[in-house]
Amino acid sequence: MKVDEIRELSNEEINTKLKEAKEELFNLRFQQATGNLEKPSRIRDLRHTVARLKTVLQERKMKEEE
Repeated sequence: MKVDEIRELSNEEINTKLKEAKEELFNLRFQQATGNLEKPSRIRDLRHTVARLKTVLQERKMKEEE
């Protein structure tokens, strides 16, 4: 998910996407531990997506405080 796409979402939608990404990341880590992970690069992609989502939320929070 690109940053431009994330910025178009509302805070509630971003929080929902963040929750879904964290759950998927947990499941992928579990698969990795059991040796069933088919696409290890997906973990990296999800970590980046989580960081982007959190960054946009933090930017909005800082703008509100100004």
